[in-house]
Amino acid sequence: MRVDLFDFDLPQDRIALRPIAPRDAARMLVVAPQSTPPLLDQSIRDLPDLLRPGDVLVVNNTRVIPARLEGVRIRGVAEAKIEVLLHKRVSENAWRAFAKGARKLQRGDAIFFQRKSADPSHPALEAEVLENCGEGEVLLAFALKGDDLNRAIETYGAMPLPPYIAGKRPADAQDVDDYQSLFAVHPGAIAAPTASLHFTPALKTAITARGIAFAQVTLHVGAGTFLPVKADDTRAHHMHAEWGEIDAETAAQLNRARAAGGRIVAIGTTPLRVLESAATAAGEIAPFAGETAIFITPGYRFKAVDLLLTNFHLPRSTLFMLVSAFSGLETMQAAYKHAIASGYRFYSYGDACLLHPAS
Repeated sequence: MRVDLFDFDLPQDRIALRPIAPRDAARMLVVAPQSTPPLLDQSIRDLPDLLRPGDVLVVNNTRVIPARLEGVRIRGVAEAKIEVLLHKRVSENAWRAFAKGARKLQRGDAIFFQRKSADPSHPALEAEVLENCGEGEVLLAFALKGDDLNRAIETYGAMPLPPYIAGKRPADAQDVDDYQSLFAVHPGAIAAPTASLHFTPALKTAITARGIAFAQVTLHVGAGTFLPVKADDTRAHHMHAEWGEIDAETAAQLNRARAAGGRIVAIGTTPLRVLESAATAAGEIAPFAGETAIFITPGYRFKAVDLLLTNFHLPRSTLFMLVSAFSGLETMQAAYKHAIASGYRFYSYGDACLLHPAS
């Protein structure tokens, strides 16, 4: 499909730079293509009443790591400032990363990362460039490995806010909490599963009281979430792989719920992607552990997900293509037009929409 079909104009003042407080005070646009009216303005707090006993909400329990590192490249007596975004761990001490100034990096270069507020006498975190992979990507080998490297990244790194926020303000201490969901357990993501950011203990309790269950899957969200689609046709776009997991117990829980008439409600596009990656042609969800590069565009037949709660996404993005596949391109174009005109807040810290399938 032509990528320009997924374009739209968004006023800059619609981009949320901070989440609303409390989290469950966010607005929610219900998009139901088969209903009259197809668009309904609600609140996240209305979610329990819009679901049915027996439904299962599937959340992503990945935890965002402070994957943005600032450092200095050393080559002989020459130095250059470097900023990297870790996006994929490949071994105990090696990461793939996107680097600002990547063209300056060569195999064998040393990079020293230091906290801005650190004592100058504190040793820096050191890495060596193993490969310049092109298109702004490098492969780094760190001097530390395993848990020692994990702790060092927590010490030296900053929260990897999306470009549309980071370009307007730096990450700060408030983002350490704001950009982490209630369900965050397993470290590994470099972007938050943002639909989950709306959940509070009170909302979770209200949902459970309605006889609606929760299930947890893992998808370590990668940098591909924010990479623009540069191709003119969706068939020419390359998706970056992300690692996901659904254990056998969770798969069985979801299959039982569906067999009993319950609906699978994906809380965000990230659990949807791992669920669809794990589903058989008949719609049964199998245990899954591995990488997925699933790219969902209009025409895709959804097998595992019945409803989708998600935030509002970037124009020409793979995520807007995904929601257009779920609820229909014309429907989503109308929904986004309504949301913009009605003052909804967009993107990671913004409002949500509850999507019903096109058919």
